[in-house]
Amino acid sequence: MAAKYKLFLMAFPFLVITFIFAYLPLSGWIYAFYDYFPGIPLSETPYVGFKWFRTIASNPIQTGEVLRVLKNTMAMSLLGIATSIFPVAFAILLSEVKSGRYRRLVQTLTTIPNFISWILVYALAFTMFAVDGGVVNTVLIKLGFINDGINFLASTDHVWLTMIAWSTWKGLGWGAIMYLAAITGIDQELYEAAEVDGAGRFRKIWHITIPGLMPTFFVLLLLSIGNFINNGMEQYFAFQNAMNKDSIEVLDLYVYNIAFSNNFPFATAVSMLKSIVSVILLFLANGLSKLFRNESIL
Repeated sequence: MAAKYKLFLMAFPFLVITFIFAYLPLSGWIYAFYDYFPGIPLSETPYVGFKWFRTIASNPIQTGEVLRVLKNTMAMSLLGIATSIFPVAFAILLSEVKSGRYRRLVQTLTTIPNFISWILVYALAFTMFAVDGGVVNTVLIKLGFINDGINFLASTDHVWLTMIAWSTWKGLGWGAIMYLAAITGIDQELYEAAEVDGAGRFRKIWHITIPGLMPTFFVLLLLSIGNFINNGMEQYFAFQNAMNKDSIEVLDLYVYNIAFSNNFPFATAVSMLKSIVSVILLFLANGLSKLFRNESIL
């Protein structure tokens, strides 16, 4: 019994942090039911009930905007799920490197970008792809391929692929850490037995390493499905501009932009619906995990 209390006390600080930063802010949902304007106390603000929720469906302009950002959000999420195999492949390739020093060097260099803010990533992108003075445009002009600089950062062409490419570069090493840990947990006797049976390196990867990573991969995949409409906003906020806004604005960024255009109630209503859909998707993913794997992720 004492051990249980010790475990609870160890978890208690994290429960408090979760409550403060995840559940306490939910009290702000009350703004979705008022015609709130910054600077006016909520007690003096008229109560409008579900007006802002109805606006999402009844106002054609707002409906079109929500559908636009949902399209961007789902496209980014689908691309994120499609590229989730890259950390798996990278972890497998890294585990096959025999030189421990070289493996640690590569892992360190590929993990560091995860700790770089998106503002600095955009600064790097600006240095490389700026119209005037950007490295890429300067090289292309000097080689005679183009006469004038191309505004890569303001282009709407392939902006989804560009965003997922930056995201993959930034998170590749960090995403591989969990798979590397899973690889170290695979019974080494399996590799020894396979080697005795004459299996080469690729056979061992295909028949031992990949099946050993599948449980971890599917858990992370189901969690990604649960967070399907939660793309975050930092990356898109850093890269957005007037030219590419229609293609790069995801739901989280849309909520942020609407809120700071002094429409807090509508932004709160959209954010509430997003949270509800995310919870539904998470429980749906958990149900699929129970159905196909007989394991719960919650």
